[in-house]
Amino acid sequence: MEVGNRTILTEFILLGLSADPQWQMLLFGIFLTIYLVTMSGNMTLVLLIQVDSRLHTPMYFFISGLSFLDFWYTSVYIPKILVNCVSEDKRISLAGCGAQFFFSCLAAYTECYLLAAMAYDRHVAICNPLLYSSKMSTSLCTGLVAGSYVGGLLNAIAHTANTFRLNFCGKNIIDHFLCDVLPLVKMSCTDTHVYVKILSSIVGFTVLSCLLAILLSYFNILLAILRICSASGRRKAFSTCASHMVSVTLFYGSLLFMYSRPSSTYSLERDKVAALFYTIINPLLNPFIYSLRNKDVKEALRKAIQTIQQHT
Repeated sequence: MEVGNRTILTEFILLGLSADPQWQMLLFGIFLTIYLVTMSGNMTLVLLIQVDSRLHTPMYFFISGLSFLDFWYTSVYIPKILVNCVSEDKRISLAGCGAQFFFSCLAAYTECYLLAAMAYDRHVAICNPLLYSSKMSTSLCTGLVAGSYVGGLLNAIAHTANTFRLNFCGKNIIDHFLCDVLPLVKMSCTDTHVYVKILSSIVGFTVLSCLLAILLSYFNILLAILRICSASGRRKAFSTCASHMVSVTLFYGSLLFMYSRPSSTYSLERDKVAALFYTIINPLLNPFIYSLRNKDVKEALRKAIQTIQQHT
């Protein structure tokens, strides 16, 4: 589309992780395996928590919510990666790019809020164990999960509308596997001064407020653990938070590494690796993080397998 002397882009070319044809089939196999393991792992965890009455607690309710989110989070990216690996046509329309961008923001922002809600759950469980059942009621837990999605939706709408009001011109090649902020801004032929301010406000407020809530929760948790007299009691209290702390570290670590670096230190390859962690690797690892060290989940899985074997 011509506007003045400039051609406004209506489609992009996603180069993916590698432009080398020799790597395409290998990458296809790797990402197909990751996709199948991620989908099956997260859905298995959701189903186990639903069918086993011993797992009907606030902590597992939030874990189930996180697994459900990760179940479709990875579908925002991997199907397009798989198509690009086996097809010479690597184009994505402006509308398709916008849709991927929107659902990417929705999933990422929702996970920010959900991880903060999970930190609050652990805070109540360890700091106020006698009031845990009454404080973490079903209605509160449902409200926190629903609020996480509503917050994610509002942020995604604002972020997407702010990004795609820009005009994109010049080369339509995105050297990435997703439609992300940084490569899109580089292709903008619109003044991005106001855009950057709005973007910084949205991302900064959401990420930093959620991270601050998590840090405050864990600061109080640490104080509560230090007041526990027995070493076994401290270990037990710490173990209930360990899985969540690993998830928070992986998710926020990759986000902060990606978006908090000065532009002078920007590296495309490092950007791709960081994006891989919070978009694909984190949803893959979460079901293992929350199940391998958890006796209740492992016992529920063992019972489910025995039940299946008895009916076959």
